[in-house]
Amino acid sequence: MTISPDTQPLRTADLGTLVIMSWSRETPDGDVPFLLACSLGDGEGGAEATGAAVERLLGHAGLPVGEGVVDAARLPNLPVNLLVVPGAASLTMPGINAQFVPTPEWRRAVDERGYACLIFASRPWSGGEPGEGEAVAAFANDAATLASAAQVVLPVRTLRG
Repeated sequence: MTISPDTQPLRTADLGTLVIMSWSRETPDGDVPFLLACSLGDGEGGAEATGAAVERLLGHAGLPVGEGVVDAARLPNLPVNLLVVPGAASLTMPGINAQFVPTPEWRRAVDERGYACLIFASRPWSGGEPGEGEAVAAFANDAATLASAAQVVLPVRTLRG
């Protein structure tokens, strides 16, 4: 008997260490804010099991892997949210509540655009120090990373007082 990955339970130990890296890219229309989320591949079952666990995580959140960009603004019931507050941000989805400190450039781009482009890769981080600009850009733009990723345009939520 086999169990499809969609029905297997999600064990957080299988995910390993998840990292989120923020950066912005210059375009003729202004800077675009990006987030890269991925595992370091250090889950209990190793890199292969980690990738499968991340795919299950994304599936539980309703995010397709390798199928192009999802516009979360058109899917109000999508359980993936990005909250931005002064000096910090938080990505939440079923099984994840990840807080991070974005770069000032990313924060300016988010404030201008009102959204960020999330690339959540099931492919584990492959080299270099997480957060190092050139390594992040190379990994995020690699065809194998994009084929293993859910890509989501996420509207930004803020606390209104």
